[in-house]
Amino acid sequence: MIVAVKHIYGCAQVRKIITQLNQRENEMQAFDYHNPTHIVFGPDRLAELDNLVPQDARVMVLYGGGSVKKYGTLDKVLAGLGERHITEFSGIEPNPRFETLMRAVDRVRADNIDFLLAVGGGSVMDGTKFVAAAALYKGDEVELLGHGFNPLPIEQALPLATVATLPATGSEMNMGAVVTHQGGKFPVMSPRLFPTFSMLDPTLTYSLPAVQVANGVVDAFVHVLEQYATYPVGAEVQDRTAEGILKALIEVGPKTLATPDDYAARANLVWSATCALNGFIGVGVPQDWSTHMIGHELTAIFGIDHAQTLAVVLPSLWQARKAQKGAKLLQYAERVWNITEGSEDARIDLAISKTRAFFESLGVKTRLSDYGVAFEQIDTVVNALESHGMVALSETGDLDLEVSRYILEQAF
Repeated sequence: MIVAVKHIYGCAQVRKIITQLNQRENEMQAFDYHNPTHIVFGPDRLAELDNLVPQDARVMVLYGGGSVKKYGTLDKVLAGLGERHITEFSGIEPNPRFETLMRAVDRVRADNIDFLLAVGGGSVMDGTKFVAAAALYKGDEVELLGHGFNPLPIEQALPLATVATLPATGSEMNMGAVVTHQGGKFPVMSPRLFPTFSMLDPTLTYSLPAVQVANGVVDAFVHVLEQYATYPVGAEVQDRTAEGILKALIEVGPKTLATPDDYAARANLVWSATCALNGFIGVGVPQDWSTHMIGHELTAIFGIDHAQTLAVVLPSLWQARKAQKGAKLLQYAERVWNITEGSEDARIDLAISKTRAFFESLGVKTRLSDYGVAFEQIDTVVNALESHGMVALSETGDLDLEVSRYILEQAF
């Protein structure tokens, strides 16, 4: 049984009741776990593409803007693919748009492409996953955007692989994507969309602007927390792994910003971002993607970077949900931030404060007002949540529109 508690903010008595009830079910949930992605990690390995991609493949290489050309990554990828038939598709934007991706789908079909290679960050990878699903789909492709976190009703998809140039989303080792369409951001999920392989060369990320590196640290950090900061189910392996990733990000995030060519720091950042969302820490535990769902609306409406929306929403969401998340927030305070003294509320408040300060130390602002959003525009965000069906969020399904409004107001 999962107990839903509405409209209560930081009530110690309710938190105690929830903890007692959760103790009755303090068992890891049943799960299946399978991750087929082959990770190729390390510098100067793009020449190995020739051995990883089928020899007779007709390959489409998908990427975003000019950075992969400017820094020579695309040339190395093309050289690694050898004499195969290659088609290029450029222009996949941040928060990839359905219309852009459908142009890629048309090219795939016209050129009989049978293998996709994404070269870029999470948006390029996500867009490529949608192309892989849509290219072989027999119905109206927009239907693929209507299934939420449920698997797509597809029986086949084109094989795909990735060359990751931005550590952030974990898309290089999972089956999920997010696609933008008509002002909304839609999850696209299927076991058929796992990359067959992903090449992770930390040196390819050296040239990233500092803001993208900082965003990547925040994105990975919140990915971990959305799977961790719920309620206890006795999953010590998942918890300890999650805590290890968080502590690694706290250590290497500032270091890799200060010294972009520090290979040790950048390698740990790249691998942390991958492990944050490759499924392992999320098995057998409840998950809460409320911060992401609210953040998606902020990106769609105001154009705020995805990670920046997460830094805005998460601390305020935790303040609003201290009753429901109390046990795990106390665990987070102790194990990640070494906070062991003071009352429960004081320890939780300090952990939230340290989390906000960590984001700010990376140069990522944590208030809506920092991004030019007016207080009265919160109504627009709440209306968007309602129109997109985001009316019962959280690990317990009790975060309704009234609570979302409260979170946004506190985040202002």
